[in-house]
Amino acid sequence: MKVVLVHDYIKEYGGAERVLEALHEVFPDAPIYTTVYLPKFLGPHRERFRDWKIKTSFLQYFPFKAKLISPFRLLSGMAFKSFDFSGYDVVIVSATGAYFPNTIKLKANSEKLKAKLVCYCHTPPRYLYGYATARNWKKNLILRVLGETANYFLRKTDKKASKNVDYYIANSEEVASRIKKFYNRDSVIIYPPVDIQKIHTDFKLINTNKDQRKSGLNPRKYYYLAGGRLARAKGMDVIIEAFSELGLPLKVFGKGFAGYEKELKANSEKRKTKIEFLGEVTDGEKAELMRNAKAFVFASYDEDFGITPVEAMSVGTPVIAFKSGGVQETVIDGKIHSAGSGSPTGLFYEVNDSEHLVKAIEEFEHMKIDPKDCINQAKKFSKERFEKEIREAVSDLTKNKVSEDHKAEQQ
Repeated sequence: MKVVLVHDYIKEYGGAERVLEALHEVFPDAPIYTTVYLPKFLGPHRERFRDWKIKTSFLQYFPFKAKLISPFRLLSGMAFKSFDFSGYDVVIVSATGAYFPNTIKLKANSEKLKAKLVCYCHTPPRYLYGYATARNWKKNLILRVLGETANYFLRKTDKKASKNVDYYIANSEEVASRIKKFYNRDSVIIYPPVDIQKIHTDFKLINTNKDQRKSGLNPRKYYYLAGGRLARAKGMDVIIEAFSELGLPLKVFGKGFAGYEKELKANSEKRKTKIEFLGEVTDGEKAELMRNAKAFVFASYDEDFGITPVEAMSVGTPVIAFKSGGVQETVIDGKIHSAGSGSPTGLFYEVNDSEHLVKAIEEFEHMKIDPKDCINQAKKFSKERFEKEIREAVSDLTKNKVSEDHKAEQQ
């Protein structure tokens, strides 16, 4: 069985890229096709991709391509159509919701894809269907008019491309409902992988490495933690505002997006807060930060799944989260849990503003959550489970393909 992997673009390292990495471990001989590959922007994660067989599109040859990631969505359909997947049995697309990888076809001559097309969908494009995005582009009237006009045609492209998919895999019930709503397609749910074993290994390593222990990370549980991709849709401004009001210590890790990190830092400095921005961190540093935090705070709007809350629970740290999207499938709320739903692993708040988050943090200060319950909950989303379910899904699909090909030969 010959498998090829397709990813929107490789510039940042987040949840979607962790899934791509896990897919590559399941299918180590599979090449990765993507529009552009920009390793210098991957920070401490660039080494992960060093030995991969990565093949890029004509967009790779554009000057200033790093600044054109958003405009490239207008050309992404053409870029994916330019790839030739002759000879492959299964094409697995990792669709982040940024580009249109499902426009691919097997050959460069308009023939319909003959290999089976599997789409692991992190979400349908958020900017096309009314969900919060990284950029606040609707504030500018001219950009709003141009953007809405472009999105009208891009929605048509997206819905047409969705018909090419033979088998949809959703990363959560939340995304499965979006696939049904926007594409009228059913999907199977396979939750993203959280490498719990590696997280614990990294945590042990960093605690025995004296050089890394000089990084200034304090093991005392006196601070809260937030982080990941620092983008508007992640609600980091709500978190900064809440901790500015409370005056409590907060550590923030992750890379800023489109100048948003500068805004957050400026707001924090103006308020003279106890907020520390750490920038990008290694997996080991992140594991230590999570393990030693009082709680991980997560304010994302309409989150597709949300790997970082599960990573926090995997080291015994509870989660305070805005009750929205896929996080409702991973965190057990301390307010409403029952005997049948398991022990609480965190706390939800209902409205994503600083006032409601402040109340949630104050309530959390009086709660007791067992770290073992957090760890047990995280194990439900293990990397081993993901790999097993992906192998089974692709195996079943391949068997169906062989059966179909046999019937076609007989006819």
